[in-house]
Amino acid sequence: MITVGMTHTVEKTVTADMTAKAVGSGGLEVFGTPFMLGMMECAAMWCIQPELPEGKGTVGVEIRSSHLAPTPVGMKVRATAQVTAISENGKMVTFKVSASDEEGLIGEGTHTRAVISNERFLQKCNDKLARMK
Repeated sequence: MITVGMTHTVEKTVTADMTAKAVGSGGLEVFGTPFMLGMMECAAMWCIQPELPEGKGTVGVEIRSSHLAPTPVGMKVRATAQVTAISENGKMVTFKVSASDEEGLIGEGTHTRAVISNERFLQKCNDKLARMK
């Protein structure tokens, strides 16, 4: 059961392929914002995935975040997600997200995920591709 207050944290060490320069979002070899956002989404996904029935998953529908400080290659980064709200029908889950390196807070914001049927979602996606052929 998904409940307000649940948390999950993921941790990675920043590598050269996780930099702003590598992804093209900037020109410096520092931890890239797209990777920070991805870690925040990953923490949110894993926060609630174990509570979902088989065949269900989640997809990110909104993320708002500030990237507050740079992190060099080689430093550890942790992203944490905490459930702050669940829609009445249980299909939308909102999180407070944050990221920190070994020196402190580097990013924070909010993230919303939709609970979906994996099979139905993939079918909808594949139907879109089929219409383009």
